[in-house]
Amino acid sequence: MAEKRDYYEVLGVSRTATDDELKKAYRKLAKKYHPDTNPGDKSAEAKFKEASEAYAILSDPDKRRQYDQFGHSAFEGGAGGAGGFDFSGFDMGDIFGDIFGDIFGGRSRRANNGPMQGANIRTSVRITFEEAVFGTEKELELNLKDECHTCHGSGAKQGTKPETCSKCGGKGQVVYTQQSLFGMIRNVQTCPDCRGSGKIIREKCSDCYGSGYITSRKKIKVGIPAGIDNGQSVRIRGKGEPGINGGPRGDLLVDVDVSRHPIFQRRDYDIFSTVPISYATAALGGDVRISTVDGDVIYTVKPGTQTDTKVRLREKGVPTLRNKNIRGDHYVTLVVQVPTNLTSEQKELLRKFDEAMTGKSKSSDNEQESGGKSKKRFWK
Repeated sequence: MAEKRDYYEVLGVSRTATDDELKKAYRKLAKKYHPDTNPGDKSAEAKFKEASEAYAILSDPDKRRQYDQFGHSAFEGGAGGAGGFDFSGFDMGDIFGDIFGDIFGGRSRRANNGPMQGANIRTSVRITFEEAVFGTEKELELNLKDECHTCHGSGAKQGTKPETCSKCGGKGQVVYTQQSLFGMIRNVQTCPDCRGSGKIIREKCSDCYGSGYITSRKKIKVGIPAGIDNGQSVRIRGKGEPGINGGPRGDLLVDVDVSRHPIFQRRDYDIFSTVPISYATAALGGDVRISTVDGDVIYTVKPGTQTDTKVRLREKGVPTLRNKNIRGDHYVTLVVQVPTNLTSEQKELLRKFDEAMTGKSKSSDNEQESGGKSKKRFWK
C-alpha cells in the first residue's frame, strides 16, 4: 500500500493555515477533481478522495491536534469511508452545498416559481451622423407580448383554473436522491411536469393556447440622446417581455447604428475633417469656408500656412451624454492643393514667381519639349 502524503501537502497549505484557508484550498481541489466533472477518470477520483480525507481531518480541531501530534498513525484502523477512512461526523452536505451551489446535502434551493422579471428584448435602429450628434426620436414597430385578456394571463380556459402540480406540490422543483461515495446525495431539479411553474393547465385558453400572452404589432417611440455613439444602446424600461408569476416586465434595449459621414469622422466627442486650400491662400493668407455640424464657418488662414496644418474649432464637436451643453471640439486639417491642368499663361506666371523666389530661371514649355527630343536623339 502506498504511503499517505501529508495532509497539509495534499491541500497545499501551511501547518498554520486557518479554517478559512483550509476551506478555500479544499474547495479548489474538490471542484477540480470531483468525479462528476471527471467521469471515468480514476486518477481524479483518487485525488478527490485524498483531498476530502485531508480536509475532514484538518477541519476538525480535535482530529487536527491528534494529526499534528501523531501523524497518520492517530487514525489507523478506522472503519469504512473512502480509502479506509471513517467519514462519520464529517458534514459533507454542508461543504458540498457551499461548493456546488446546494446540489448536495440537506439544504434545498429556493423555489423558482415566484415572481420573476420578464426577459429583455433587443433590437436596433440606424440613424445619421447628425442625429447622433444632436439627438432624435425614432418610431419602432415591434412584436410585443401582453397579458391575454381572455384568461388574464392564467393560460386556462374560461371557467377553469390552473391546478397545483401533483409531482412537485406546487414548488416547481423535485428532489432526487442517489448513492455516491459519501452516501445518499440529494439533487434538486426543475419539475419536468410543470417546468418550474408549480401549476398544470388541463384546459388551455383558446386565444393564447395556454401561454397566458397575446403577441401584437406595436409602435414604440425611442428617444435617442444627443452625443450617442455607434454601438451604444438605449434602454426603455418596462417594454420587454412580460414578467412571470406577476413579476415586472423586462426592458427594451435598442442598439444604435450610426451611418458614416462623407466628411466628418468622430473620436469620442471630437470631430475631425480635412479642408483643401489653394496655394495662394496658404502663402498669402485668407478666409476659408469650413463645414461643421452647426453649419459653415469662416476661418482666416494665416500667411505661410503649410500643408497638413491642424486648426481647432472649439465646442464644434459632439455634446457629451451627461451634459449636452458640454461639447467636444472640431479639428480641421488644412491641405494645400497643387494645381493641375494649368494654362500656358498660368505656367509662365509661376515660372516668374519661382525665378523671383529662387533666382534661377525655368525653361519654357517649348524649350522643355525641344530638350526632350534632343535627349531622345542623343540616346539613339
